[in-house]
Amino acid sequence: MTNVIITKHTKGNVGIIRLSNPPVNALNVSLRHGLLEAVKTFANDSKIQILVVLGSGKMFSAGADINEFQGPMANPSLPYVCEYLEKIKKPIIAAVHGSALGGGCELAMSCHFRIGLESAKIGVPEIQLGLIPGATGTQRLPRLTGALKAVDMMVTGNPITGSDALLAGLFDRVITVEEKLESEAIKFANEIISSNIPISRTADRDVCIKGVKKDKNGKFCFEKLMEEKEIKTHLKIPLDAIKRTMIAAIEMPFNHGLEIEQKAFIKCMSSTVSRSLIHLFLSQRKTSSIPEIVKAKLCRIKKIGIVGGGTMGSGITVAALNAGFSVIMVERDLAGIQKGIKNVTVSLERDQKKGRISGEQKSKILSRYKSSLEYNDLSEVDLVIEAIFEDLEIKKALFANLDKIIRKGAILATNTSYLDVDAIASVTSRPDDVIGLHFFSPANIMKLLEIVVPKAAKNDVVATAFNLAKQLKKIPVRSANCDGFIGNRMLDAYSTVASFMVEDGASPYDIDRVLKEFGFPMGIHEVFDLAGNDIILATRKRQKQARYNEIRSVQIIDRICERGWFGQKTGRGFYKYEKNSKKCFPDPEVLSIIDDERKQKGIFVQQFSDNEILRRYMASMVNEGCKILEEKIAMRPSDIDIVKVFGYGFPKFRGGPMHYADQVGLNNILTDINEFAVGEKKSTYFWQASELLKDLVKKGANLSSLNL
Repeated sequence: MTNVIITKHTKGNVGIIRLSNPPVNALNVSLRHGLLEAVKTFANDSKIQILVVLGSGKMFSAGADINEFQGPMANPSLPYVCEYLEKIKKPIIAAVHGSALGGGCELAMSCHFRIGLESAKIGVPEIQLGLIPGATGTQRLPRLTGALKAVDMMVTGNPITGSDALLAGLFDRVITVEEKLESEAIKFANEIISSNIPISRTADRDVCIKGVKKDKNGKFCFEKLMEEKEIKTHLKIPLDAIKRTMIAAIEMPFNHGLEIEQKAFIKCMSSTVSRSLIHLFLSQRKTSSIPEIVKAKLCRIKKIGIVGGGTMGSGITVAALNAGFSVIMVERDLAGIQKGIKNVTVSLERDQKKGRISGEQKSKILSRYKSSLEYNDLSEVDLVIEAIFEDLEIKKALFANLDKIIRKGAILATNTSYLDVDAIASVTSRPDDVIGLHFFSPANIMKLLEIVVPKAAKNDVVATAFNLAKQLKKIPVRSANCDGFIGNRMLDAYSTVASFMVEDGASPYDIDRVLKEFGFPMGIHEVFDLAGNDIILATRKRQKQARYNEIRSVQIIDRICERGWFGQKTGRGFYKYEKNSKKCFPDPEVLSIIDDERKQKGIFVQQFSDNEILRRYMASMVNEGCKILEEKIAMRPSDIDIVKVFGYGFPKFRGGPMHYADQVGLNNILTDINEFAVGEKKSTYFWQASELLKDLVKKGANLSSLNL
């Protein structure tokens, strides 16, 4: 057993057990073993009449250790521990602060009484991993909350507060002051003993079925509660499992329901969807494991400067303000700063209307926000983030100016999404203080933050950037410097192959349909329209000489832009848009433009099946990802998966492009690439297979073997 601490002491006739497995009190095998031994010790102590179980640190428990899901569950299993706790003859109180999630919630439900903070969060979020509660939770939750509430909590995965838990039946008592949790739990324990309140075992309760409907055959029916969730998230297996276990909870004895739960849980665990979601969950933990953190000293960041008040600059500002930083925004003219102020204010007002913040909180947030037309007002910031127009020379001129103004020791960051961060750093006298922080729009909502590390960047600066991401509640991914970094470089690759297919005979609307059926929220041509076809075209032209001089030039987007059809912002692009709406429709004129281009080039029109469209699209994406790994732009394949899922809409339930490639077989991806290279003489340069991909296939290895 590893040295996980279970502390225990007594208060009169009350035995106190405290979980201590930092940082989240994960219920791994060592903690389960220690908890079981502590409970047995108190159960056999005649002086102890009642037990209290608490969590140390910031929470009760965030649940099971997901790393243990990669193999057989070691004994004692969590279901066994939960059943043991419930069956002992001395009452047990769970005292909850912070979070009690998943297995933590199941552990609390297995205790005979529950007391918690009003602010505590309790719930069963397993659906987010393609799972169901697997430690007696599907049978305990409906017996405490009733069937309808239990279904809602399991299907959404959303936790509820302590106050709501009291109303729902999960808590017996709530308190407001965290420091008093242990003393109030002891007070509650003494009341139970003095009043001789009998033990209340969840397993002995019936399920309240109020509001549960039956189908025409008289069977309990939960389909309507799950229909929307199932369509949107492709979680058919766990949702079916929730239906089965819920019906078992209503109709069968507790132990029979547990048997059904275990079978359903195992089926969920073995599904490709669950494996993909667990892969992403574990991959998020790895992204901050970077070499620069070793021996690095974090720089002080309290005051942040933002250059640019547009959509991106305003979004970054709101993210920084919400994280508690003081922010000063600078724009070059009055119209720009007024727009920036409006953007920030509107965003916070929206949060207030949605109940995310109160009016008082909004006022406090805005008190830390200042705006200016003078760059000199940035002189004392700890970090400045540039978010201006995507033009290298303009950015270089700005950084040369900031270098003279910003105090020594402050960090200079660029939000560029494509440009050379080394070139930007080179115009300063302190290139070791320059870093790329590539946010994704809207920056106050999107979780991904690509941290682009130029050659001269100090370890302290890189480590501080990762710590900043944590403070901003972002998922940071390290990228070395190259055109487009990880995400946009891959975007260029699969955008290119999409343009090849369109020119060769595929409809852009068929391509988009195939991608959405695969699980993307938008097709690639819808993405072009959203980003702005003029922006896409400008980027392509900038790259043409440097990177694509050997690739055939497809000019369909040029023809579309010549008509002023830039996408959503002009009401027309690859699609037509309803006035003042994002709703779009295929455009016959676009198909005519495409047909004219084919005729002018004398292109023989091919037919593309849905399967071939997807194979070409995914092969280009995976091949570029392998080249990015080859060149050490990304540290690990799972980092690429995180970028594409959280920044570019790759379907979560497929785990990311590199994880997907392992599932379909790298040999199949390589075979496709070689086939496409032979079939497209005009673009053999594009279809050059990555040396890493070829090497992995030769060795019979997977990309997952590189996830250090």
